[in-house]
Amino acid sequence: MNHMNHMGHMMNHMMSMSFHFGYNETILFDWWRIDSIAGLIGSMIAIFIVAVLYEGLKYYREFLFWKTYNLLEYRPVTGPQANPESGQMPPAPSNPTPVQYVGEVIHKQPPTMFSLNHFIQTGLHMIQVTVSFLLMLIFMTYNVWLCLAVVVGAAVGYFLFCWKKSVIVDVTEHCH
Repeated sequence: MNHMNHMGHMMNHMMSMSFHFGYNETILFDWWRIDSIAGLIGSMIAIFIVAVLYEGLKYYREFLFWKTYNLLEYRPVTGPQANPESGQMPPAPSNPTPVQYVGEVIHKQPPTMFSLNHFIQTGLHMIQVTVSFLLMLIFMTYNVWLCLAVVVGAAVGYFLFCWKKSVIVDVTEHCH
């Protein structure tokens, strides 16, 4: 009889493997159980905020990356200069062709594996991966309301934090 009671208890807490609209859920942890509309709405708000902050964290990591790699400074190269000995410009070529001068890159302080910035990025990456997996697990409850909280929170977070990304060209992207 005890075995049958245990099996019945387990059946009540099995995860649904299809999308549903209920409000009787266990979210991530045994202590985060909801069994009312108020609990569902409160959980949706919390999940929405976490998804918004997740997008903010992703943008902040990119910002720190750009800040670190903007330590590169470009020094422009100028066109033909006057010869210091004669004080005259070099003669113009008989067949003038356009010349494009490219700046040279000066490394102020190249980043290293053991730099503070890299340790900060590593810690933030760990947090980002953890939060992304938690949001994925929330989505995998298949509760439509919780899934919407994740998706809408990510969309609002992208809208708030990532609007500047469209004007920055990613120098690590090789398809441009």
